Amino acid sequence: MTITLDQIKSIRAKTGVSMQACKTALEEANGDEAKAIELLRKKGVAKAAERSERVTGQGCVASYIHSNGKVGVLLQLGCETDFVARNDDFVNLAKDLAMHVAGLSSLYVSPTDVSSEIVEKERVIWIDQLAKEGKPEAMHARIMEGKEKKFREEVSLMTQPFVKNDEVTVEKLISDMVLKLGENIRVVRFTRYSF
Repeated sequence: MTITLDQIKSIRAKTGVSMQACKTALEEANGDEAKAIELLRKKGVAKAAERSERVTGQGCVASYIHSNGKVGVLLQLGCETDFVARNDDFVNLAKDLAMHVAGLSSLYVSPTDVSSEIVEKERVIWIDQLAKEGKPEAMHARIMEGKEKKFREEVSLMTQPFVKNDEVTVEKLISDMVLKLGENIRVVRFTRYSF
């Protein structure tokens, strides 16, 4: 099967990965563009995981102030090199993430960051809810486990659906940018201010 330059350019425009990676994916997918993009995504997840151990000693601080002046966010996004820190895609990602935190009231970067004290306070509420709903006690442990997992994901930036495209999580958005820029990228920290 012959792969055309137009096919390669089309996939590059959609994914942002190198021309060679696009060509290789198209060859593996026998020219099927949708399959090639899926292959690139699968490989991207693996590459992003490999890169996640690298040190992020560079980056930028992005800010977002909502139009009403009552909500603001400062967000620190880390990367490996100064070159990527100055890249427009990276800077725009940082700005989008700051806006996301303002809009969705993220409290933590990842679910593992949620403190056990906060979870315990929620557990008290959940136990009361289960008692009022009359759920069998044998199911309580599993229900509580599910509620805790869901709560941690809802208040954590990385597991929230992205505010501009709720079909992808913030984690997936960052993973795609890691694939595109070829460096580890991570949210170092953020602070949300509101009245």
